[in-house]
Amino acid sequence: MNIHEYQAKEILKTFGVKIQNGFVAENPDQAEEYAQKLPKENSNIVVLKAQIHAGGRGKGIIKETGSNGVVISKGVGEVKEKSSKILGGTLVTHQTGKEGKVVNKILIAEDVYYPGSDECKEFYLGILLDRTKGMNVIMASKEGGVEIEKVAEETPEKIIKEWIDPNIGLQQYQVRKIAFSLGLEGNALKEMIKFINSLYRAYESIDASLFEINPVLKTSDNQILAVDAKVNIDENALFRQKEVESLRDLDEEDPSEIEANKSNLSYVKLDGNVGCMVNGAGLAMATMDIIKLSGGDPANFLDVGGTANAETVEAGFRIILKDPNVKAILLNIFGGIVRCDRVANGVVQAYKNIGEIGVPIIVRLQGTNSEEGSKIIEDSGLKVFATNTLQDAADKVNEILS
Repeated sequence: MNIHEYQAKEILKTFGVKIQNGFVAENPDQAEEYAQKLPKENSNIVVLKAQIHAGGRGKGIIKETGSNGVVISKGVGEVKEKSSKILGGTLVTHQTGKEGKVVNKILIAEDVYYPGSDECKEFYLGILLDRTKGMNVIMASKEGGVEIEKVAEETPEKIIKEWIDPNIGLQQYQVRKIAFSLGLEGNALKEMIKFINSLYRAYESIDASLFEINPVLKTSDNQILAVDAKVNIDENALFRQKEVESLRDLDEEDPSEIEANKSNLSYVKLDGNVGCMVNGAGLAMATMDIIKLSGGDPANFLDVGGTANAETVEAGFRIILKDPNVKAILLNIFGGIVRCDRVANGVVQAYKNIGEIGVPIIVRLQGTNSEEGSKIIEDSGLKVFATNTLQDAADKVNEILS
């Protein structure tokens, strides 16, 4: 689950991570009001930051006005006008795709680069799970404020990595090693050590799967601040993170994925033309490979789980059919816990309840009661093709798409 920058910063603050302070506004008048509350003793600059679940906001463009997603206001007097060019607009970044995302909230933030901006330094800090090693890894770089993906691709030696053994946890020599590698000394070094410790404690405490702070700023007076914050929460842990779950912004999520979640389906929308419905994540990945090898492209990942029934199958069909790009549906079920005849009856019931589905459905049933299930499909008289093997299913997909 993703959360907004302003929400991530509030969480970090509760764990002792120093942040760039600000207020969240939903309209230009609010933006102007909050800008007046920011401290002005050091700088008159106000930073306006669009709040969407995507990176690259600073370089992103608002379709309707041409404004960037992150802009500088030289004084409170410009805040209302500049925020009006962001709020309600559609922000397009390299992560949103050409359709972009509507900006409903904007962060009104203080200037943290005062005074002597030439003395400020930007760093990158990230924490995530390295699934290959089964450990959390802290990544750091002196190349802060730029796209870390570009740094990793072009100059990977500039990224420092430190893996955390889950049996003993984060060790202080590892924290000091990271801080020293960033070229810090004196009070800035001490502050960075505190920052990393607090950041890691926050990461573990809220069951995060990703923390990305870019940039981490060393100010001219040697303070260490999180100027931006990207936080992703492990959805499997939300049952014990109710406060964090309440931060979910459904306006930022795909409506089909929200609907799937209500039906306890694991669904991710993709850009292809063949919908797939499968029981089991591994089989779903194999099915997507088969679709690709057959000349198609998977339109989604959809795992109905091991206890699929007629209602589950119908819900899956309804979600897939909302995608206008879908030209065929491949239903691939292995009957282990679930019986294939039960799934077959679900297909027939879904067909009757939904009405004319309009696209061919290829069904592969293997395992418990697979023969009975295939017979139910064949005797239904519906536009459903029963297949026995993955290759048969791939050939049928290819035939339909040709």
